[in-house]
Amino acid sequence: MSQSDLKKTPLYEAHVAAGARMVPFAGYAMPVQYRDGVLKEHLWTRESAGLFDVSHMGQARLRGVAPLSAFEEVTPGDFIGLLPGRQRYSVLLNRKGGVIDDLMASRPDDDGLFVIVNGACKDGDFAYIADELVPQISIERLEDRALLALQGPKAVDVLKTHIPECAGKVFMDSWATTGWGVDVLISRSGYTGEDGYEISVPGHAAERIWIALLEDERVRPIGLGARDSLRLEAGLPLYGHDVDETVSPVEAGLTFAVSKKRRDAQDFPGAARIARELAEGPSRVRVGLKVLDGPPAREGAEIADADGQVVGVVTSGGFAPSLGHPIAMGFVPPALSAVGTALKVIVRGKAGTAQVVAMPFVPNRYVRKV
Repeated sequence: MSQSDLKKTPLYEAHVAAGARMVPFAGYAMPVQYRDGVLKEHLWTRESAGLFDVSHMGQARLRGVAPLSAFEEVTPGDFIGLLPGRQRYSVLLNRKGGVIDDLMASRPDDDGLFVIVNGACKDGDFAYIADELVPQISIERLEDRALLALQGPKAVDVLKTHIPECAGKVFMDSWATTGWGVDVLISRSGYTGEDGYEISVPGHAAERIWIALLEDERVRPIGLGARDSLRLEAGLPLYGHDVDETVSPVEAGLTFAVSKKRRDAQDFPGAARIARELAEGPSRVRVGLKVLDGPPAREGAEIADADGQVVGVVTSGGFAPSLGHPIAMGFVPPALSAVGTALKVIVRGKAGTAQVVAMPFVPNRYVRKV
């Protein structure tokens, strides 16, 4: 797409004014980094609070007589059991048990189900949901809303100066409230492995709220580059790279998204494949790799066993600023997935040594119930 064809979030002008380098992403012009650069932005988020524009994501309300039970027809999660004020991670599945997209769905209020999907997939996702579930539900795409993510150990102290009740919430809580004089939808969650919040706000108020948050010296704007390195250190998959329509939740290490009730009932798309993989094991699994020598192994690099035979492929990889060395994720046969297994990564024709390690690479710091 040319620059003129790219969509702009309500924060586009604020990014440009802050010196952001804008790049195409999911059909939008998005900030990949600001003046400090990716490394400093990454480390700032780990030690203080980073503010991200994720308004390219797809936001929608699903309403109807029984939107929670209807949503179970396209996902493997227990949404009938989703309590008010809570959010759940899930996946849309195709008939073969492959992941169409991953998503967050919550009940911040009594207005149906609030769903957030990936920006690059949102048109297809909402079309798929409509094809499968309308007319028993209706879908309202919230195109007039922006989405901000405030992430890092100081996020709670920053946000509570604007939204006092945020400090009493825990990981995956979701609620509707008033902040900055407008209606906001907030969840205590994010995509960095850090404590933090995602905040849905009216588009017309987004720049004002963005500026208000950045007035706090603990907060800096963070681009997509650091968002990617943070989520990689957190061991979080990126749709279209680590997960796609050929990959099942079992292969991807997302089995937690398939609730026990739904496993027993096998009443979701692709249930036969997923039940088989749960019982017999999949043919491949997503693993974390510590690259011990050589350059970072990035997406597409081959993974080989200790004898040099290619056994898999890297799906995400790069330098880990918090650790000081390269890391990667990729798919290998289960027999080579145990922590400590010696492997090789082939970068530009040269084999570097690697080792399977546990994920997340950097411990998550979510605030959970005691």
